[in-house]
Amino acid sequence: MTLHRTAVRAVSSAALATALSLVPLQVASAAPAGVALKAANAFKGDPGDGGWHGDGLELNAADNKKVDTFLLRARRAERNISPQVRAAAVISHAQVIGFDHRLKSADSLKRKVATALKETPGRTVDQALAGINDSVRYTLQWPDGRYTSGVALASSVLAGWGDDNVKWSNTWNRPKGYKGVNSAWKEPRSGHVFEVQFHTPASKRAQEETHKLYEEERLPTTTPERKKELQEQQDAIFAAVPVPAGAPELKAPVSRRHPAHPAHPAHPAHSAV
Repeated sequence: MTLHRTAVRAVSSAALATALSLVPLQVASAAPAGVALKAANAFKGDPGDGGWHGDGLELNAADNKKVDTFLLRARRAERNISPQVRAAAVISHAQVIGFDHRLKSADSLKRKVATALKETPGRTVDQALAGINDSVRYTLQWPDGRYTSGVALASSVLAGWGDDNVKWSNTWNRPKGYKGVNSAWKEPRSGHVFEVQFHTPASKRAQEETHKLYEEERLPTTTPERKKELQEQQDAIFAAVPVPAGAPELKAPVSRRHPAHPAHPAHPAHSAV
């Protein structure tokens, strides 16, 4: 047992070192965080009063500033999170999908926060931000035959490095809707929560195919009749996704500090967009 643990640690250390050498190449060309936020605001949603407007939604200047501060924290935390996730992918033989989009855009996050405030009157922007799991997000993918063992290994690696699992939504056994595992983790040094989605090629493809349908469904201007139609279209796409053996039984690794909170949101598929 001691030799096994030593071997696992050695492999983990080697994978982490490899990931650390790769991540700077991916982020070196990115604009400074402050510049990126200003560019995003200038592109869409900035009414010139310090607030944000878009798709019939809005944030006042004070709330908009809090979201910008949250985004800056996310960008700093990502520097510690990405090497761990990439190393977990190396160890579990996963393909990392969409790594260049690991940081949620300012406009997308503000739309999500503004939607939460509109849907729940009296909710504060701080409360809305506390529920954001995907400001930093990743997707790991395996072929069907390696999916179940891959998810189990990758999640165990993340937990072993001290990332607390705070959400585990396994929807492979749902009769309708999204198929996959959507998890959230708290990085110990920054305390920032990040998302990792675990997919097969078919489930990831279904997620991408239904994204525009989901975005239309979420708009305040979409009628109830149209919402129903859009949901039925999404259900049909996900119904065609094969379920890997053992996938419905996948559970979160045991946390060192607290148990994961199982969750089954209506649309976990699109939280990483």
